[in-house]
Formats: sequence, C-alpha cells, structure tokens
Amino acid sequence: MIRVRKSEERGHFDHGWLDTHHTFSFADYHDPDFMGFRALRVINDDRVAPRRGFGTHGHRDMEIITYVLEGELSHADSMGTGSVIRPGEVQRMSAGSGVMHSEKNESDQPVHLLQIWILPERHGITPGYEQKIFARDEHLRLVASHDGRDGSVTIHQDVDLYATTLRNGARVSFDFRPNRYGWLQVARGSVTLNGQPLDAGDGAAIEKEPQIVIAGDGEVLLFDLN
Repeated sequence: MIRVRKSEERGHFDHGWLDTHHTFSFADYHDPDFMGFRALRVINDDRVAPRRGFGTHGHRDMEIITYVLEGELSHADSMGTGSVIRPGEVQRMSAGSGVMHSEKNESDQPVHLLQIWILPERHGITPGYEQKIFARDEHLRLVASHDGRDGSVTIHQDVDLYATTLRNGARVSFDFRPNRYGWLQVARGSVTLNGQPLDAGDGAAIEKEPQIVIAGDGEVLLFDLN
C-alpha cells in the first residue's frame, strides 16, 4: 500500500526570511493525520534568505539530519562544532541530553535544505555530530544508518536513509525486509513510485510493499523504517 502526501497538502509558512513546508505536524502547524511516520517525526523543506537564519536554540532527544539541496548553511553548536553544509553533504546531529546550535545562511544566495528529525531509540544519549560527503548518482546510496555501514553517518535508531538522483528516466529498485516500512520524499524533480507519479515536495508512506521501483528525473530520499 502506498499513501501519497502531496506537496500542496503540507503545512506552509512564509516568514519572509524563511519559506518553509512541513510534511508532518511541526511548531504552529498541526495535522492529526500526519504527526510523523514510524520513527520519522519531521521533514521540513526550508528556503532561507541570504544573510538570515536560525539563531541559537536548543534541542534534546532527537536525531537531526540536514540535507542541503542548494546553497550553503553554516552550523555552530555547544559541542564546539563549526561547519558549512553544502550540496552532496549530510549532517547528523544527535541532540540527546541537550544541545544548543544555530544555522545560518551567511552567503548572498538563498539556501534550500531538508531538515529531518528522527526519534531516537532512547532518551539521554550523549550529544554527537557527524558530517560526510556523498556522491549524488543514480543508485540508492546509504547516507544514514544505525550501524554506520558503507560509510553512512550513524543515527541512534533502526532507520536506513538512502538518497539518489535519477536522470533521463533512470530507475532503481528496493526490496524491503519483512515487517519494514518506507517513506519516500521527493526533494526535487519528478519520479514515479511503482508507476505512481510524484513531484517535488510529495511524500509517500509505503506499507506491505515487498519491492518498490523509482524512476524518472529527480532527487529523492528513501527511509527504511522498522
């Protein structure tokens, strides 16, 4: 079964410096039918204006993944980390027992990113940070996992996150293990999921589908969840 969450159905707020869409309930946006999916709690599709950003604020007990599509996002946190996240890179911050951080667009160009929150397997984890570069090509590349295999960043939850960029109608397939669930998020472009068309911003919950086939011209994220 595939249940589609269309882009235009998401929560949307334009704050001037931040244009954001919420796939799931977040902050002032509440949809009882979309409070998250399994351990996946947040997918925010953010566009941040030049020289603006999120000032220092706190998080706890959440695995936060930042995936930049265009532009550059500067990060600083109370762990002493300072970095710039660019397209092709994936950042993982485990908020755990508590962390303060800021995220700013210090360039003269807008930045477009997806920020993802995943519920951790337990509370009170020691805060941590990782950032790695991944090729964006036409196969499902594992970018985050519980065990950090294949060079992926490590998250404290039984979730595998894959990314792929398909061009010229290319296709990839994925086999789910028994009793696993999926969420597909189209970051940009257009694809089909088992023949069903999806456009940028669309998401899809996947249940009881032993195999999926993704095809088209677009960049997508696939979550394999328990």
